[in-house]
Amino acid sequence: YQEQVMQIAQIIGGYTLGGADLLRRAMGKKKAEEMALHRDLMREGAKKKGYDEKLAMQLFDLMEKFAEYGFNKSHTAAYAVVTYQTAWLKAHHCAAFMAATLSSDMDVTDTVKVLHDDAIANGLTVLGPDVNASAYRFTPVDRRTIRYGLGAVKGTGEQAVNVIIKARAAGGPFRDLFDFCRRVDKRLVNRRTIEALIRAGAFDSLDGHRARLLASVGVAIDAAEQAERNALQGSLFDVFGDGDDQATEHGPQYVEVAPWSERQKLNEEKLALGFYFSGHPFRALQPEVSRFVRRPLAALEPAKEAQWLAGLVVGVRSKITSRGRMAFVQLDDGSASVEVAVYGEVLETDRSRLREDDVLIVEGRVQRDDYAGEGRVRVVAERLLTLGEARGRFARQLRLSINGQASGAAASGAAQRLRALLAPYTPGECPVRLAYCNGEASCELALGEASRVRLEDELLAAVGDWLGKDNVSVEYG
Repeated sequence: YQEQVMQIAQIIGGYTLGGADLLRRAMGKKKAEEMALHRDLMREGAKKKGYDEKLAMQLFDLMEKFAEYGFNKSHTAAYAVVTYQTAWLKAHHCAAFMAATLSSDMDVTDTVKVLHDDAIANGLTVLGPDVNASAYRFTPVDRRTIRYGLGAVKGTGEQAVNVIIKARAAGGPFRDLFDFCRRVDKRLVNRRTIEALIRAGAFDSLDGHRARLLASVGVAIDAAEQAERNALQGSLFDVFGDGDDQATEHGPQYVEVAPWSERQKLNEEKLALGFYFSGHPFRALQPEVSRFVRRPLAALEPAKEAQWLAGLVVGVRSKITSRGRMAFVQLDDGSASVEVAVYGEVLETDRSRLREDDVLIVEGRVQRDDYAGEGRVRVVAERLLTLGEARGRFARQLRLSINGQASGAAASGAAQRLRALLAPYTPGECPVRLAYCNGEASCELALGEASRVRLEDELLAAVGDWLGKDNVSVEYG
């Protein structure tokens, strides 16, 4: 390959033998600045020798691309043997192989996510972390099932997990959060570790109300420490034959709080595991988004005209190029993940819309990406919208159903409350329509232009809490 690079540089680019060797070295060391310089030299040399500039740049691109992963034949042979062996293990002992592979990189979240998705694609079931069932590493449960390792939860560690496993082995399964806190060494299994395990779902087999568990961690730790002090005090009095029972009549109680929404549950899970494990936040919004974005990301195809696409922002990275600053936005809708390039003016105008874990609606050009692999596409954004802005762009109206059972001052108060709920979201683009029914008659009333609203999630949640979710609908054409 190196000889071919030097020959192409000499024949097409007019390089001397020494200059061609410098190009070879720059490619081998992957120095971006030197490669940019050689690209210009190749272009100018091709022009002088009468070769088509497009051909010269195509050859340079191919050489540069190969330099990113090319290596000699002896390495290739060694890798081929390992590839054959691991492919055989994956085909015949998939759960054991994937559990071992996940365990080997369990500290690297991005790798765990890729391997987890690959396990699912191969028909395996990955059970969540569980304080009563998980080991430190990922373990095969049977030929088609893997159990998540507690060591892959952010905020834990091998020492803490070993303490949990030892306590479980000595006293049997944990009964609840309070029992867990009483039995583990809280110098190693501290509050941060317990909260991370709750967020990850590792206590779900004991109590699925994660919000309540998280709110009760402090109470459980305090109760455990108090029980230890009481036991110590009791043993002291036992020396003198006066050991009173220090246990209270009623044990510690959970702190009662509202359950998390599915979206908050998944966001908390992502904090602990680094990715959405038990679901995807976009799926709850998919029925609504599909009213104006027809295709999921997995079904995108290249086309001349601009297309609308949508997904959750899972990553944003910036880069400065010869064309100025640009951003690469990773969108994920649960069906696929696609990278969207945002350039110049669009980036400057819409930068505030690039918020991780928020839904982003993109109007852009979908093109074939030959370098990324067969069937892959690249997207160049022309316009970015938040979900609220997309609702305003595509929705026909916000329809609110009111039963009209209030009368007198209560009815007047209802009107004032509606006005107060709508006011923070005006002016906007979406008309509001009231469907009013009091048992004797019904009517529909379209509010005026001044009452058009921005259809933000907070507005829909507020009127939904007041009127009931079934009485609030965003209607599309």
